[in-house]
Amino acid sequence: MKYLVLLLVVVLVLWLAGRPRVPGGRRAQSERQPSRETPANGSPRPMVVCAQCGVHLPADEALPGPGGHYCCEAHRASQR
Repeated sequence: MKYLVLLLVVVLVLWLAGRPRVPGGRRAQSERQPSRETPANGSPRPMVVCAQCGVHLPADEALPGPGGHYCCEAHRASQR
């Protein structure tokens, strides 16, 4: 019986140690809801679709080629 009580005390201490500490005993607003704001680096980037596999990627990372944009050199080479 004493081992059960000791185990419960250890579990309680570990549980309390793992909780984030916030003044006032409540969680901060940022921990309750994820922010839905746009990234700090600016507005969203335009996206394009790879003509070979259909994956969406930022236009500035896409490789231009015959028939559209491609996600990698292998896909662009296969369309030549």
